[in-house]
Amino acid sequence: MNTILKIENINYGYEDGGYRREILTNLSYEFEEGKFYTILGPSGSGKTTLLSILAGLDSQESGTITFQGEDLNKIGLYHFRRNKIGVVFQAYNLVQYLTGIENIELAMAETDNEVPKNQKEVGYALLEKFGITKSKANRLVTHISGGEQQRIAIARALASNVDLIFADEPTGNLDSATEQEIISIFKMLTEKFGKTVIVVTHSNEVSKLSDYRLFLQDGKLINIE
Repeated sequence: MNTILKIENINYGYEDGGYRREILTNLSYEFEEGKFYTILGPSGSGKTTLLSILAGLDSQESGTITFQGEDLNKIGLYHFRRNKIGVVFQAYNLVQYLTGIENIELAMAETDNEVPKNQKEVGYALLEKFGITKSKANRLVTHISGGEQQRIAIARALASNVDLIFADEPTGNLDSATEQEIISIFKMLTEKFGKTVIVVTHSNEVSKLSDYRLFLQDGKLINIE
């Protein structure tokens, strides 16, 4: 398999009350195309910090990150976020005064990637794959359930025609049944769409169904067998 995202000797920390706290220490890892990864770890271990750095939302203090063989600094973090990745948040982060389909259309409009001209039709078809009917897609996102909002959030991340999807505790606000449905969608993204999915989670149920389980502790990533 080809490597889509590679991190080499990443370091990150901060000052806390005159004490230097190291979060990531000489961290290196390679993420392969078309695989589902989960990152576990104790509270405060730096899971969300790592995801933010991988997604270009924050910057490491030292070390390099390459996407499809090209340094992120050369790509540019804004361009990387806009055109190369999608991010799914625990709180969904949908535009609340828009409908589901309008959130999808907005994502298509904000990317420089090639997207279909019949965006609304493609958006409806995409949402349908994730279990959102046309009638629900036409509702304000505040008028549907949390699980349905998260499905739309995942579809939105995919709508801009990217190959790499990040998710930060995407099932944290959902019940166990809905959690299983969201996991199934992530697996579908890798198995049917060939996307790479990297999820930070506290849930062993989510992690058990991923291709690779990683544990972040003491600034290092460890593969869990």
